[in-house]
Amino acid sequence: MPHLFMLKFKADNIPDLNFKEAIKKPIRIRCIQIQEPFEVETMEGNLRGKAGDWLMVGLYGEMYPIDREIFEKTYRLCD
Repeated sequence: MPHLFMLKFKADNIPDLNFKEAIKKPIRIRCIQIQEPFEVETMEGNLRGKAGDWLMVGLYGEMYPIDREIFEKTYRLCD
């Protein structure tokens, strides 16, 4: 029997659940820092990047922008 309601999580209220910890796998992707505002067509629609944000190419050829500060916190450039 299907559920009659859907769970909803608010962005500013982490639910009191038994969360596990995980580490993101080190998967190489392609990226380039763009020095001017840009727009890219993604699976979620057109997304915009600001000057200094990064344009990423994922495992399946999908492209998406990522904020410069988020990139610096979560990625390390390969040699």
